Amino acid sequence: MTLALYGHPFSSYTQKVLVALHENATPFAFRELEPAFPEHAAEWMRLWPLGKFPLLLDGDRAIAESSIIIEHLTIAHPGPVRLLPAEPAAALEVRFLDRFFDLHVMESMQVAVEAAIGRLPMPTEAGLAIARERLGRAYAWLDGQLAARDWAAGEEFTLADCAAAPALFYADWVHPIPEAHGALRAYRARLLARPSFARVVEAARPYRHYFPLGAPDRD
Repeated sequence: MTLALYGHPFSSYTQKVLVALHENATPFAFRELEPAFPEHAAEWMRLWPLGKFPLLLDGDRAIAESSIIIEHLTIAHPGPVRLLPAEPAAALEVRFLDRFFDLHVMESMQVAVEAAIGRLPMPTEAGLAIARERLGRAYAWLDGQLAARDWAAGEEFTLADCAAAPALFYADWVHPIPEAHGALRAYRARLLARPSFARVVEAARPYRHYFPLGAPDRD
């Protein structure tokens, strides 16, 4: 049965799931949540009234939250790329790093975005200052972690890298990774070169004008 993913190409958490799907060439229908497709929005809200995306529909089961969606895919639709290790301790490390990228990179970046669009009661510059301070600490920790690794949790591409790709992509737009953090900068470059994420970046390119702080002329 074909899977259906509700989301938007420019959404970081939608991108996280798209990377996982592309890694294993998993067949799915993408139901884009754009004004041009009102029927998709109606279906999505019926399935998940909380109004958050992405949402995966697998048969008659609706699965929300990007990390849970990817874990579901590893169980119900496994492929050649194992995104979560079988060994429990290794899986725990991957889950921790997944949460790190979501909570300490993506959410830190989001402070600047939400201040810019008026969702936080502070000027844009104040939101940027908070985001930059938090991202600076996250970058420093990640640079040390990645010093001897190709991917977030080691030699294999995992759920953690699915989270890292969009998180670092957008975070670097808000607060560029300093040149001193060479390991982290190289890791972001590897993510951009990964075919699954490169495909996601290209699909989202027409929507860059949505970025409220102005998308840089790069990547």
